[in-house]
Amino acid sequence: MRFSGLALSVIFTALGVLLSLTFGPGWIALVAVFGALTGLGVFDLLQRRHSILRNYPILGHGRFLLEAIRPELQQYFIERNTDGTPYDRDTRTAIYERAKGIKDEEAFGTERDVGEPGYEWLLHSLNSQDPPDEIPRVRVGGPDCTQPYEMALLNVSAMSFGALSAAAITALNRGAAKGGFAHDTGEGGLTDHHLQGGDVIWELGTGYFGARTADGGFDPDLFADKAAQSAVKCVELKLSQGAKPGIGGVLPGAKVTAEIARARAVPAGQTCVSPPGHRVFSTPRELVLFIARMRELAGGKPTGFKLCVGLRHEFLAVCKAMVAEGVTPDFIVVDGAEGGTGAAPAEYADHVGFPLTEGLMTVHNALVGTGLRDRIRIGASGKVATGSDIVKRLAQGADYTNAARAMMMAVGCIQSQRCHTNQCPVGVATQDPARSRALDVADKSERVHRYQRATVAEAQRLIASMGLPGPTAVGPHQLMRRVDHIRAASYAELYRWLEPGELLTDPPEAWASDWSRADPDTFAPLRR
Repeated sequence: MRFSGLALSVIFTALGVLLSLTFGPGWIALVAVFGALTGLGVFDLLQRRHSILRNYPILGHGRFLLEAIRPELQQYFIERNTDGTPYDRDTRTAIYERAKGIKDEEAFGTERDVGEPGYEWLLHSLNSQDPPDEIPRVRVGGPDCTQPYEMALLNVSAMSFGALSAAAITALNRGAAKGGFAHDTGEGGLTDHHLQGGDVIWELGTGYFGARTADGGFDPDLFADKAAQSAVKCVELKLSQGAKPGIGGVLPGAKVTAEIARARAVPAGQTCVSPPGHRVFSTPRELVLFIARMRELAGGKPTGFKLCVGLRHEFLAVCKAMVAEGVTPDFIVVDGAEGGTGAAPAEYADHVGFPLTEGLMTVHNALVGTGLRDRIRIGASGKVATGSDIVKRLAQGADYTNAARAMMMAVGCIQSQRCHTNQCPVGVATQDPARSRALDVADKSERVHRYQRATVAEAQRLIASMGLPGPTAVGPHQLMRRVDHIRAASYAELYRWLEPGELLTDPPEAWASDWSRADPDTFAPLRR
């Protein structure tokens, strides 16, 4: 059995030779095919890289073929509509149909198990309303901001040029321009592909790409020059990313083209790894003051930071620093541990960081408890794809949402999960020009626009069905969660919401320990 593939190829090669000698050269093709297979089998026996091929020459390649096409087999022939990860078939279908302008309705009711623990639902009203014609906006800009920005309910989350192709970035930005929503650059730098007419949130990570000194530090003059561009509406400091909190970003060397290397000021063809931490600050107070400096360098444009929540006392220390200095960011983007990435160790993607629900409610509660919430807008990112996702995050404390993988699907991503290989089959997450040329920018930009517009419209319709006048009225008591097979509770019951200033006056028992450990002058580890 082990060597049957090689044995059969030898037999058929010999048979082909015999038939060719007996009946003429018409059988040469058989000799060529099975001769090549025989050569492959001999190579498999001699190579030392793959044990399975040494034990199963020729046949062992079937295992690699099945592994290569497994995602497609899983998606198209095995999954039920509610199966599939990170996104199930129903969610993917909703994104694709909205992007194409198809009315995404279904027959015969839900396929989800509404009695399963963890199932969530929104509470509708007997006084449901018609959704308003006006598209909702969230004003981002605190007391120190001189150029506030009207943020959409759903925006393009951080994805770098490098992780995505130039064609994909261009399509996303032109889609944002058509729909009047924002496009976050990701930490890979501000490039021409981001400047196609859409509003830009320029993100700086630990590598300071786009505003980087020769030794990898922060260049304030270069930052100020680029932040002054009219397309840049907000600037954002990335502290951590949901899919890989605690480590820097990774761009495989195969994706670091000469153009990307110039944009990032790094060597071409070498894996580009951002440091795990920042040079520009080492304490909570220094972080807060650096945010103020960024805002000043950006000419008063809204300035904030993005993080995946980890140690709670550290975020509380940042809040204490804000109170002590009288300085706040204009916005904070909370990234959930379920967020996506093009490349990350599985241990980090699977086991590190707060999920979005817990992280979002922690940040909201901390800001309320320190009396800072009215100065700071909160964005939520992490598996936001549908209108109900938007409304749920509003109920949990967000003011607006960002989507990354859903926007990739609007551009054509089929969830093949080959982003890190540079072999994206649809040209979205690759730097291979032969692959990315398949992405039609004009068509995909329109799909991004349609998807965002339809998803926000669905969120508005849900809010109206809840009897509410708008997004700001959504609260935790209107979102329910199945606790077990019998009981359910609202998020207002599951998570105690703090009163304004409560942490400053009388911290509740659940917060008291972390609050006492929070020091605005150190990110010191917890004392045992």
